[in-house]
Amino acid sequence: MLAYTYIGLGDFQLLDKPYPSIIDERDAIVRVTLASICTSDLHIKHGSVPRAVPGITVGHEMVGVVEAVGSGVHKVKPGDRVTVNVETYCGQCFFCQHGYVNNCQDPQGGWALGCRIDGGQAEYVRVPYADQGLDLIPSSVSDEQALFVGDILATGYWATRISSVSAEDTVLIIGAGPTGICTLLCVMLQQPRNIIVCERDAAGRQFISEHYPQVLVTTPEDAIAFTRMHSAHGGADVVLEVAGSEDSFSLAWQCARPNALVTIVALYDQPQLLPLPDMYGKNLTFKTGGVDGCDCAAILQLIAAGKIDTTPLISHTFALADIDAAYQLFEQKSDGVIKIAIQP
Repeated sequence: MLAYTYIGLGDFQLLDKPYPSIIDERDAIVRVTLASICTSDLHIKHGSVPRAVPGITVGHEMVGVVEAVGSGVHKVKPGDRVTVNVETYCGQCFFCQHGYVNNCQDPQGGWALGCRIDGGQAEYVRVPYADQGLDLIPSSVSDEQALFVGDILATGYWATRISSVSAEDTVLIIGAGPTGICTLLCVMLQQPRNIIVCERDAAGRQFISEHYPQVLVTTPEDAIAFTRMHSAHGGADVVLEVAGSEDSFSLAWQCARPNALVTIVALYDQPQLLPLPDMYGKNLTFKTGGVDGCDCAAILQLIAAGKIDTTPLISHTFALADIDAAYQLFEQKSDGVIKIAIQP
């Protein structure tokens, strides 16, 4: 089968690999019907994910049809349409039992697919712990609607949940990339008083203004003054930092009001400075980490109910055979690209 493979630093190649098979009784084999390219895939390509294993098939955003299951799988069966969670988790350890599935203590737990074990930019994928990692797609939901459930939409939902957004809040989201937009969609469900999106790229700001006209938009240069102007207490009540750029972390805490909550969703390439003397007296609370992607079933129900729609994010579709061109376009961020769907 065709599978897009991490060879080494800066080198991904489309190779012919053997079809995956059941290794553990809790495995499922999924025929991939639609996949996508994530910025995290680029992090692997450019060496920012040291735990990524050369030789693995990349890709962790995908939906498909169950082809086979191990004897220990009870939630899904062959023929079921499913989303695939970005994380694999056992469901039994201390962290899983408390909902912290990103920290699953199993050796295959956490972000494994497309990083430490073969992922989904391929014709088929083996999914460990299938009862935890797969969720049934409602019949009224298309593959395109469900594509981002297991990764960036789960991230936005998780970030919103741990940020405890309320109706009285002014919420600032830094970054209007795909994960930022998914975070915005989940924040909008909570109906806070004001939502502000800060984005450097003019096309990104235009996308937000066109699709979500009720949302306020600003630039990094104007963000501090703009946020204070549109909030009641000298800054945002909740800040979600989704950009991960050179100055976005400092911008996040500077835009926050005293005693605000700052949630760090972004993955940084470099360490960030925590200037405690400058922060002294602001009494900020920071929440950080990778997504705990255990809310996928709830997200699918919200999509089925028409409360979340991520299909405007799919700007291009490529065949798996043309994935080199898809990556080139995604890296260049040209031709209005937002997210690219890959069809095996």
